[in-house]
Amino acid sequence: MRVFGPALPPYGYVRFCSAFPAECKRGSLEDARIPASTERLAELDGVNRQVNASVKPATDLEIYGEIERWTLPVDRGDCEDYALLKRHILMRKGWPASALLMTVVRDEKGEGHAILTARTSKGDYILDNKTDDLKLWSATPYTYVMRQSYIDPNVWLSLDPRQVQSPPLLGGTRDGQ
Repeated sequence: MRVFGPALPPYGYVRFCSAFPAECKRGSLEDARIPASTERLAELDGVNRQVNASVKPATDLEIYGEIERWTLPVDRGDCEDYALLKRHILMRKGWPASALLMTVVRDEKGEGHAILTARTSKGDYILDNKTDDLKLWSATPYTYVMRQSYIDPNVWLSLDPRQVQSPPLLGGTRDGQ
């Protein structure tokens, strides 16, 4: 996934971090990529399938009466809720936050969709509520828009050159005077 620059984090993610600050702490950079052993890949696959089977699809409007709410689902949720729960479970199993990145894409219909990217030594795998199959990011039908930084989960990066957010000009710089 090519990074093009900074991006504004999704509003739902910012609210999620306010409600669940422990879920948004920095991880160790030493573990930014996990060795892709058979056991680790099986763990990713198992968590993806477990959450997909246990959470029933429902919109935030149906559940909370809100357009957008990112949260850890109990029994119903939408795409980002599935991804957040998968991340939560994997972190409890010892996966570092720096290897588990929330990612926003455009799906096969061009609609916004959230998935979890697991960074491994054999590439970035996608955990997705639309499929039980674990896939490398490049084997999905998606257009990648933005994802968390592996350095700091509260920093988001554009994966689409059209979505780059330019930082504001600072005083004393070229045009900022």
